Amino acid sequence: MQEVKRPKKPIIYFYVAMILAILVFNCLVAPYLARKAIEDVDYGTFMTMTENGEIGKVQIQQNQIVFTDKEESAIYRTGVIEDPGLVERLHASGATFTSEIVEETSPLATLLLSWLLPIVVFVLLGQFMSKKLMDKAGGGAGSMMFNMGKSNAKVYVKSSDGIRFSDVEGVDEAEENLQEIVDYLENPAKYREIGASMPKGVLLVGPPGTGKTMLAKAVAGEANVPFFSMSGSEFVEMFVGMGASKVRDLFRQAKEKAPCIVFIDEIDAIGQKRSGGQYGGNDEREQTLNQLLTEMDGFDGSNGVIILAATNRPESLDPALTRPGRFDRRVPVELPDLKGREAILKVHAKKIKVADDVDFLQVARMASGASGAELANIVNEAALRAVRDGRGFATQADLEESIEVVIAGYQKKNAILTDQEKKIVAYHEIGHALVAAKQTNSAPVQKITIIPRTSGALGYTLQVENNDHYLMNKQELENKIATFTGGRAAEELVFGSVTTGAANDIEQATKLARAMITRYGMSEDFDMVAMETVTNQYLGGDTSLACSAETQSKIDAQVVELVRKQHEKALTILKDNRGKLDELASYLYEHETITGEEFMRILNENAST
Repeated sequence: MQEVKRPKKPIIYFYVAMILAILVFNCLVAPYLARKAIEDVDYGTFMTMTENGEIGKVQIQQNQIVFTDKEESAIYRTGVIEDPGLVERLHASGATFTSEIVEETSPLATLLLSWLLPIVVFVLLGQFMSKKLMDKAGGGAGSMMFNMGKSNAKVYVKSSDGIRFSDVEGVDEAEENLQEIVDYLENPAKYREIGASMPKGVLLVGPPGTGKTMLAKAVAGEANVPFFSMSGSEFVEMFVGMGASKVRDLFRQAKEKAPCIVFIDEIDAIGQKRSGGQYGGNDEREQTLNQLLTEMDGFDGSNGVIILAATNRPESLDPALTRPGRFDRRVPVELPDLKGREAILKVHAKKIKVADDVDFLQVARMASGASGAELANIVNEAALRAVRDGRGFATQADLEESIEVVIAGYQKKNAILTDQEKKIVAYHEIGHALVAAKQTNSAPVQKITIIPRTSGALGYTLQVENNDHYLMNKQELENKIATFTGGRAAEELVFGSVTTGAANDIEQATKLARAMITRYGMSEDFDMVAMETVTNQYLGGDTSLACSAETQSKIDAQVVELVRKQHEKALTILKDNRGKLDELASYLYEHETITGEEFMRILNENAST
């Protein structure tokens, strides 16, 4: 899509108008007022007033004589006549008189001093005052004064390199839902014939980075219609009523450009649920929402204006906004699956040079749970790594390393562990990997390293699922908890003490155990009763207990017991395979990084004596 810049009315127009006003005043008004203040008299009157001593001050100019009365309350003017005795008479009358000194003045100097200099001073002063007013009004040339109440929506039209559905991968279901809207914008008669009307609004919901904004642009690109884009936060202003005014202006422009698409990103900024607990009824955000509801009711689907909105907090939206008749259709844009991740990686890989032997499927497996934006970042990180290494293309190793950068951060080059710390970290990571390998239904080990990372991790074990799992049974979850506790169990078994290195493992194990009891119904005592609710599911998922304090104590006890049981299981596995634990830890200590193939080869060899 190509942005259409809104034609601006430069502030210079206003300065030109003011300068013209100054010119008219100086050339016409000021001379006229000056002439009205001076009374014209004949030379005889001047001579009479001189002889009677009624003159105060006299100025003899080249073509006229300007004089005042004795009290200097009035100014008179008369013409110049050849009069040799004038000086003596003026002196005898006691008047104060002088004659102007005529000097040749440069026309350029007259222009600079009389006109250009005042204009420049006025312009500079205007710029200074305008900037001060803009800053106080909330910043920028688009606020206050000349653009007050304007929507400032970005307008896009189709370009030769515009975004199409072919550029958006991994969201096939959402793309299929939106394809119908494109068909309607291209062939509205087909729908009118049967009496069907398109949804007024389509709400795109999903986690950040899944491609909601790109999907909206792809709809406009496919339909070849204007695309108005605006963020929800842009409606919120410091002045009461400005948000509602911007909504009116946005929909006015949309109706003029119909058929078109209006896209409101992060609509939760203005569409949050209204509450009656606020004092006073003049809330700006609420007024903006009410105006949006009114505008959406003010047009029908037949005029070709489609409203698209995106949010990652759908539960926070006002029910009046999400009801049928406003946002009729809700399109989930979820995290891509394995096939979707592979397709997204291939799309972004077209923008860079990659080796011919890159296995995108393996990279997609390693990037489990990544969004489209994260996958794009992974590809870019691989290209940057190739440049740093002096290569002209990205390899499989670059892509795999970029995933590790996204997961755990960059390698810390200056972090030097002591021999004892290095040995503890080696046993810790091998403990994770060994417990995972000896259990059924555990993901195979892809890589083990004890190189510190910028995220704070002193090492990590990367496990990769062969396929996406949408359901997990109780045994699989218990095995994951046992794998989390495997690192601490190895430290206890070998060194007889514990360290702070298992902090993240403890957090993950506790979180998973609590979810099994409170949300998944995997406790015999509580059966299928939900003890916990989840909000903001697309933003990490905030949980809150919905039970009594007594029940909460029971939940805590069961969580402790569940984690303890799996911890003991991990200790048993490591005790039974102590020889392999020592052998693998020594190998990792020496090489610092080992692959899944090396790990499995050593594990499957006969135990060393």
